Amino acid sequence: MYDVSTRKRALALVAEGRSLNSVSRETGISRAAIRSWQDRLEPLPPMAPPDPGPPADECKYAYLLGLYLGDGCISDHPRGTGYYLRIACANSWPGLIEACEIAMRAINPTGCASRTQAQGYVSVVSYSRHWPHLFPQHGPGKKHERRIALEPWQQVIVDAHPWEFIRGLIHSDGCRITNWTTRTVAGEQKRYEYPRYFLTNLSPDIIRLFTTTLDQVGVDWKKANARNISVARKASVALMDAHVGPKY
Repeated sequence: MYDVSTRKRALALVAEGRSLNSVSRETGISRAAIRSWQDRLEPLPPMAPPDPGPPADECKYAYLLGLYLGDGCISDHPRGTGYYLRIACANSWPGLIEACEIAMRAINPTGCASRTQAQGYVSVVSYSRHWPHLFPQHGPGKKHERRIALEPWQQVIVDAHPWEFIRGLIHSDGCRITNWTTRTVAGEQKRYEYPRYFLTNLSPDIIRLFTTTLDQVGVDWKKANARNISVARKASVALMDAHVGPKY
């Protein structure tokens, strides 16, 4: 793509009586390009990519949406030709890295994704012109500093695949841990251990999406503070173990 000043310089040489051949040899610009500039100097505006519509694999999309809201970002290609979706996955969880890449390939219209090793984590990366259509939550600034809400078509997918959405959020910004406490029984202190799930996120909107979906599937939760959600009741932990499980 030649800028307007380059086009003007080439046309100025033609206006001096130079042939297209000589101008082409001097500037390295093809004769066809110079000839087209004689009809239109300004470059045509880039065509917006068509909206690809909702993804075909809704199950993988619900999981990838959870990962994106937790640890994902979308950035422009330096040349303005498309976008990169990046999701950071800790080195400690190779299964998560694999699942993330599989989901990303399933949702990207080109089917492409790759991994980039960084200090302490792997960035799963995929390029497409369509990421802002597929993740309209993309915008300037940090997610917790702007409003995050699902589009109606996204909510339909989450309603149909709530566990995959929850799993994506837990696999990005959550964990399954073992808590412990002590109780006095017959005058003797005993230690008791119990599993618990946590989600930590600074965005109140993402917290709300998480808890609303937990309500949908019948999981009891408690807000430890403004950015931490805990699932500790035995029946609810069993549900989470059956459908989500720990990262691996």
